[in-house]
Amino acid sequence: MSRVFLQSLGCRLNQSEIEALARQLAAQGHVIVDEPALADICVVNTCAVTAEAERKTRHLLRALARANPQARIAVLGCAATLRKEELASFPNVAWVLPNEEKERAVEALALTPAPLLPSPSPALQERGRGWPEGPGEGVRARTRAFVKIQDGCDNACTYCIVHILRGPVRSRPVEEVIADIAARVEEGYQEAVLTGVNIGAYGQDLGMTDGLARLVEAILSHTTLPRLRLSSIEPWDVSPALLSLWSDRRLCRQLHLPLQSGCEATLRRMGRRMTAAAYARLVETARAAIPDLAITTDIIVGFPGETEEEFAESLAFVERMEFARLHVFPFSPRPGTPAARMSGQVPDPVLRERAARMRDLGEHLAARFRRQFLGREMEVLWERRRRDGLWHGLTDNYLQVVTACPADLHNRITRTRLVQEDDGLLVGEVI
Repeated sequence: MSRVFLQSLGCRLNQSEIEALARQLAAQGHVIVDEPALADICVVNTCAVTAEAERKTRHLLRALARANPQARIAVLGCAATLRKEELASFPNVAWVLPNEEKERAVEALALTPAPLLPSPSPALQERGRGWPEGPGEGVRARTRAFVKIQDGCDNACTYCIVHILRGPVRSRPVEEVIADIAARVEEGYQEAVLTGVNIGAYGQDLGMTDGLARLVEAILSHTTLPRLRLSSIEPWDVSPALLSLWSDRRLCRQLHLPLQSGCEATLRRMGRRMTAAAYARLVETARAAIPDLAITTDIIVGFPGETEEEFAESLAFVERMEFARLHVFPFSPRPGTPAARMSGQVPDPVLRERAARMRDLGEHLAARFRRQFLGREMEVLWERRRRDGLWHGLTDNYLQVVTACPADLHNRITRTRLVQEDDGLLVGEVI
């Protein structure tokens, strides 16, 4: 059996896949380690949603080869699908498994198992120290489980390569998802996050109507999970039936609704299925249905043809929506997408400048949202103790909280009074 180091880049779906792989490998007797210097095999689940994501993949592969020249590397996922031959040429890369082969990753690694290497030398172990946490011991220490409910996307947004790399919608059966979550509850997880490429399309391939709402209702009815959170969901997939489920307090009061642009003309070029006006009506409806709701979003700046006037329209719309958090992406042309061939590509300096302005607005809006809760009492799930001794945790509406407490708060949900703001976080007092 082998020692395996696992690392995930990109989205929560990738994280859920690498965590599932960790459980499969451990069940076969392989040892999951937290540092590449300790590994026989390093596995990377990659992302290709932007050129920057691809750059991070290349950088990580080189860093792994330097950290442990003896280990063999397996490259999985979207970058492996897009750049299979290129990534196969990297040092120490022994396997490149595109998305259609990812499900057989355990089998592929077991075809030519590496002999268990002797313990790494102290010098090699020292080289690997301080590596960012991978899903080794860290998986078992987590308080939130990322649960994959579907893969693939049938939308055709003009900028997006993910539906090309991931294929059409494929949903897991309801019973399988419930069993997965029940197993995570048995392991002690306090929260599950439902993930996928397009979770709002859940069940369409199974002949279900309003499939995501039916799945969420089934999870709440048939598991004792303390908290259930949805990851990103396209705004046009948010139904009245889904919104009605927030009457159950276990459903976290956060909706991540990708907007991409607040300019109507840009949205049309993007091929988005909702206008800015319709999006604003949805936000109003959701906030009326769910008190203290955090609405977070994705924004692309510098889409081909975006003028300064269109960017200003998008910026103003984002400010009106009062989002709790923004994920801002400068436009990145992806091979094979219509947007990559559009005229009016925005120069890099303009991209960077617009991204900085949008991020500044995002920080302002996030601070405004946080400050609404000063003096309030909220339930906080404590995730980890930081190096400075403070505990770090999350409210159900995704406020980040720290507290000084001598007790072991890990994986506990406690009533906490939010007393002040400090460096983008809220400081709490456990009650």
